[in-house]
Amino acid sequence: MTEESRINDQRKAELLSKQVRHIDIRSFDARPIIDAMDGMSFTSRDLARATGIYNQMLADKDCSIFLVIAGSTSAGGCMDLYAELLRSNMIDGIVATGASIVDMDFFEGLGHKHYQALEVPDDNVLRSLYIDRIYDTYIDEEQLQDCDHTIGAIADSLEPRAYSSRAFIREMGKYLVEHGKKDNSLVKLAYEHDVPIFCPAFVDSSAGFGLVKHQVERMKAGKPYMVLDAIADFRELTDIKIKAGTTGLLMIGGGVPKNFIQDTVVCAEILGHDDVEMHKYAVQITVADVRDGACSSSTLKEAASWGKVDTALEQMVFAEAGSVMPLLASDAYHRGHWKDRAKRAYGKMFD
Repeated sequence: MTEESRINDQRKAELLSKQVRHIDIRSFDARPIIDAMDGMSFTSRDLARATGIYNQMLADKDCSIFLVIAGSTSAGGCMDLYAELLRSNMIDGIVATGASIVDMDFFEGLGHKHYQALEVPDDNVLRSLYIDRIYDTYIDEEQLQDCDHTIGAIADSLEPRAYSSRAFIREMGKYLVEHGKKDNSLVKLAYEHDVPIFCPAFVDSSAGFGLVKHQVERMKAGKPYMVLDAIADFRELTDIKIKAGTTGLLMIGGGVPKNFIQDTVVCAEILGHDDVEMHKYAVQITVADVRDGACSSSTLKEAASWGKVDTALEQMVFAEAGSVMPLLASDAYHRGHWKDRAKRAYGKMFD
């Protein structure tokens, strides 16, 4: 090893010395805080009302709940929070970005970690050390490439045909059951509890690199390869919506996952299900500005004009999700409406 390599390794170790600790919503009771916020104004009262709506979803015996995740809250410390929602039967399906599922959850399921940035040097320095940055969070690029290659290996092991993202993520969960290093990975728990996960833009993540490698190597060898079927994603999620009837949405961020789950109502109508219900309950936590017309910032009331979300039980919370989701989730966990919810196990629909 050269002196330069030794110095770089030492510098990298210094920068990756403090792991992100994911919050445990069971370890504290946020009910008194939420109750107090209900008597306040501004974002505090919005959060209290949003938490009340989520508790109504949990208490409604007919309601199926979808967790919708965009952004980097998983890397920032909410990973175990989402896992607890699934483990405690507080959600029945997930729609997320590929980054949330692959680069963050599956990545940690393989035994890798996210790190707090104790300092932010020049990003070109980080690049030279193979450190990726999400604001004040670091990821070891070499570990991320291990994640890429693992995705490729899973693809190599499958029958060469079309898969929805749900079907492929199920294979990822199966892999973690056999080879994973973390018990409470969302992907692993989803496999074990038959909770379907959909990533409508799946290849916009580390999965994309592994899957491209899978296809290129198969093409070079003159062999067939697997493909992802985006239409199957939409069809399968719409099938779940039709079967579920009453539904509620707990949405962190916006973008493609938000629009994808909301569009199931319109898709069901197109398929001739004129009696399909709009999503009865909806909560969205976002910092996006509503003035630019972007999907991430469109309000839930706006979605009502498209026939997607009922306006009676909806709440926008304009806040950074990592700072408010722990309060919402802890409150709902400790109020306990989840304890006698029926387990939907919608993943079994596609066995």
